[in-house]
Parts: sequence; structure tokens; C-alpha cells
Amino acid sequence: MRIVIAEDEPLLREGLASLLRAESLDVVATAGNPDEFLAAVEEHKPDVAIVDVRMPPTHTDEGIVAAVEARRRRPDLAVLVLSAYVEQAFATDLLAHGSARLGYLLKERVGRVEEFLDALHRVADGGTAIDPEVVAQVFARTRPDTRLNRLSPRELDVLALVAEGLGNTAIAERLWVTEGAVHKHIRSIFAKLELAPTDKTDRRVTAVLHYLENGQHRG
Repeated sequence: MRIVIAEDEPLLREGLASLLRAESLDVVATAGNPDEFLAAVEEHKPDVAIVDVRMPPTHTDEGIVAAVEARRRRPDLAVLVLSAYVEQAFATDLLAHGSARLGYLLKERVGRVEEFLDALHRVADGGTAIDPEVVAQVFARTRPDTRLNRLSPRELDVLALVAEGLGNTAIAERLWVTEGAVHKHIRSIFAKLELAPTDKTDRRVTAVLHYLENGQHRG
């Protein structure tokens, strides 16, 4: 796995690089600003980019903008975004461009090495990894939504884990239920959210985007 790291804090940037190299992962370049990051992506053609949300010069959304641009240039690039705080609008912006090979984690998760590495590998393998805290805060804002109120507490639990990027097997293990039960809950979620089958959209992603977008509108 070839990795580029974009992080303007030198200590965290080098700490991440050391951690990943200790796990026998190939950190091919590090960058301290968006321009260096995009140049590194072009030069090294990494499998995964780890990108800080807030980068120079304004320390607002430069990291997100660079991540979206990198994915535009290289659609097969997996991106794991790191943020110091839950920034719901940024998570929504990224997911709006497709959820495959995409992760959004709080920086505190890096200190939980096993969880961080699991998210990194999940994204590199084509999946999604959304920080549980992001999911929790979004749900807190969006439960007043009429369609979301149709979901049972267990269905909300299942949808929260779908939003984290877990598959049915992992959800079953987390909730101590059978895969069949998870499949049944997900079918019920789709029905209650009025998400009909279609070749054009992934209903799991649409369900996640639905409550993220509702949370964003509520501010």
C-alpha cells in the first residue's frame, strides 16, 4: 500500500509516517500544504491519501478541497480525511462525490492504533470508514426528520453502523445478532426511508447522505 500524507503540523505528520512505516506500509511522500499534496499525488500515484481537513493558507477547508480535487484527477485514489472536530458539512461534501474508498476520522482516533489501521485498510480495500462520533452527532441533529422517526431504535443502531462503513457481517458482530437479522433491518430501513431499488444509486449510501444532509440543513 503506497501512502501520501498531507498534514501541516510537522509533529503529527512525521508521527503518522513513523506509525505507518512501523506497520510495513509504504509512505511514499508527506506534504505540508495542498499544493505539495497534489504534486505528490501526481508524482507518486499512491493507493491512499491521508489528508488533514484544515490546511494553509486559511486553515478552513483547503484539505477537503484538495482531497476532492485529488479524487477528480485520480478516481481510484482512496482518501482518509482527518479532522480535529466533527465538521459535518465537510463529511457531506466528500460523500456527495461517492463513498467508495473514502474515510473521515477524528484525529483522536489515530491514537487508537488498531482502529485507525482498520479504517485505513477498509478504505484502501474500497470501503467506507466514518468516525462513530461524526455519526452520533449527525443522528442527534437529524432524528426530528419525519422519515428517520419511522425507524426503530435498533434500525437506527444498524444505520449508524452502516454510516461508519461496516458491512452486514461486521454489524451483526457488533450488535450480537445474526446476519439475517441485519439484512432484515436494512430492508426495513430502505422501505421506511422510501428508497426503492435502482441501478443508478447505492441505497446504503443514499440513506447515509439523507441524514447527513438533513443535519447540515439544521445547522
